Amino acid sequence: MMNTNNIARYTTRLTTLVLLVALSVGFLGQANTSAQSQRAGKNGNGAGKTSKSDKVSTDLRASMRDQRSSEKRVNVIVQLDGVAGSSLNALLSRSGVRVKGQFRNLNASMVELPASVVEELAAYPEVGYVSLDRPIHANGSGGHVETTTGAAAQRTETTSATTTTVSLLGLVSTASTTTTTTTFDGKGVNIAVLDSGLDLTHKEFGSGSRIAYSKDFTGEGRTDDPYGHGTHVASAAIGGIEPYKGIAPGSKVINLRVLDSTGIGTISGLLNALEWVMNNRAAYSIRVVNMSLGAPAIDSYKNDPICRAVRRLVDAGVVVVAAAGNNGKNSAGQKVYGQIHSPGIEPSAITVGATNTYGTDARNDDGVTSFSSRGPTRSHWTDENGVTHYDNLLKPDLVAPGNRLIFGESDNNLLVRQNPSLDAGVSDRDDRRMMYLSGSSMSAPLAAGAAAMLLQVNPKLTPNMIKAILMYTAQQLSGFNTLEQGAGQLNIEGAMRMAKAIRTDLSNDTPLGDPMLKGEMPAQQSTIAGYSFPWSQGLIMNYTYVTGTNLMTRYQKFYGTGFLLSDGILVGDGILVGDRSMMSDGILVGDLLLTSNGILLSEGSPFLSCGILVGDGILVGDGILVGDGILVGDGILVGDGILVGDAFVQAQSAMVNGDDTPSMR
Repeated sequence: MMNTNNIARYTTRLTTLVLLVALSVGFLGQANTSAQSQRAGKNGNGAGKTSKSDKVSTDLRASMRDQRSSEKRVNVIVQLDGVAGSSLNALLSRSGVRVKGQFRNLNASMVELPASVVEELAAYPEVGYVSLDRPIHANGSGGHVETTTGAAAQRTETTSATTTTVSLLGLVSTASTTTTTTTFDGKGVNIAVLDSGLDLTHKEFGSGSRIAYSKDFTGEGRTDDPYGHGTHVASAAIGGIEPYKGIAPGSKVINLRVLDSTGIGTISGLLNALEWVMNNRAAYSIRVVNMSLGAPAIDSYKNDPICRAVRRLVDAGVVVVAAAGNNGKNSAGQKVYGQIHSPGIEPSAITVGATNTYGTDARNDDGVTSFSSRGPTRSHWTDENGVTHYDNLLKPDLVAPGNRLIFGESDNNLLVRQNPSLDAGVSDRDDRRMMYLSGSSMSAPLAAGAAAMLLQVNPKLTPNMIKAILMYTAQQLSGFNTLEQGAGQLNIEGAMRMAKAIRTDLSNDTPLGDPMLKGEMPAQQSTIAGYSFPWSQGLIMNYTYVTGTNLMTRYQKFYGTGFLLSDGILVGDGILVGDRSMMSDGILVGDLLLTSNGILLSEGSPFLSCGILVGDGILVGDGILVGDGILVGDGILVGDGILVGDAFVQAQSAMVNGDDTPSMR
């Protein structure tokens, strides 16, 4: 480990080097950010580049090379840039080619075909990208989370109104006071949980009364939870049993089963579920989607089919929360950077990492777990010359409790059968059993429940405003850097006060810089379980952060739908500047990622220059992160598109064992 002065000196030199490299290649701009125009920037982070990108994912190419027979069949996801022409339709109708599923809202299909046909398919101009139908898996509970997150502090609000009756002579004849108590528990805001199913009889869900709909997308023809992950995740978001209550117990859950009896699913199954949400979000009042699952982050978010589906939902007004992953350390116990999973790599998603509260309600001892996946995102695109360009986006966006939390245990599930110690021993009744689980899978539904509470108090909030509020009010954890904690730890107490203060008539037509609040700015600090802390007062962007009170007092154009929060930042030659058409005055753009001192997002010791992230996707020799930890490169790919390594084993280990030791700092 380097000391702070050496880090700062080394970072400065490296920043200069990267800036010189960026200047020599003429790096410019960000990609278009609307759902309709993502393809315009698919050649990487530089919209000004002239090189074309390879339309076949790297793992699919490896699979094609590894096939012993050219007629070996593969399942692929085909994304279109427009309407399929007659020639492409003829290929898809050819003998030996089978369209197994269509995702019309996402302009994509799942196709089974010989590996020898992939190159021909990708050559059609209307074909945007072809990738393998990869496996997905679970990324990972808490009686005290309601208190430590601040949800309990904002659960109810009491208001009083006095009515007086005045006589004709001006005398008061009667006076009465009416007291009204409002409960904030997510009521009226439903959460779609895409996971391994739910135990439909568990008391956490009112014996099924709070499950609004269930559907299976695995092909197993069941919606219960034989694996055991989905029940725990959903009860963290909406569970109603004391003292293991979830964050938004007034919400209902839409149970979309995308992981099978062993906790494994497919990209195509997940896309089917996201397509269903797009079609049915209004009918079932779905304002929030939780995905405590992940696939290897191979393709750039501009090409990744799950990320593109997430962007469609966010642009349509749905908040999407994703787990960061549980690959923050390798088998030797060393810190690892660059292991954020898909869809957590998507800029429009709220990506959540895991913290350890050590079982206390007070937050002064909290820290990021050693297993929580760190940024930057190492998803990539490959140009026509075979050169790899990494996204290098800042993730996670924030962190939340995710170590040995206690929530619902589905009856006779696989996780507990394999690890009996996971049963929390709080009940002998099958419909009231609770279990321990750890992981960012447990953290994500806490943020999803928080989003439901914010939407209950202010239904006009956009997904970008929800994300901004959660980051702005988060607590910076001392000793952890931006790539570990993002804007900081979830603070529902502060987020609720902020949401209540924001006007309910804001829209995409609101002028830039208009007042955003109904009245005064709330106090920018929170007190939970006797411990007071300041809000982070900043937002994480693609490669940097921004700070300033005007983020919450003045309307910013990137809070609307169809934008990314990062649309307020222009990138040129490794330099970060503000875009005055999207962002008002009074906002500071940061140029260094910091190891926090536990106060503001903008305070702490230098960790890494933002300019290094912005370059052409290469981080200091593309394998070494300055001053701390190991940076993950390409990894090793095998024929079926699974990333070789201990990622899934490690994720399973985090779910079972947690991170109980205080040495993680």
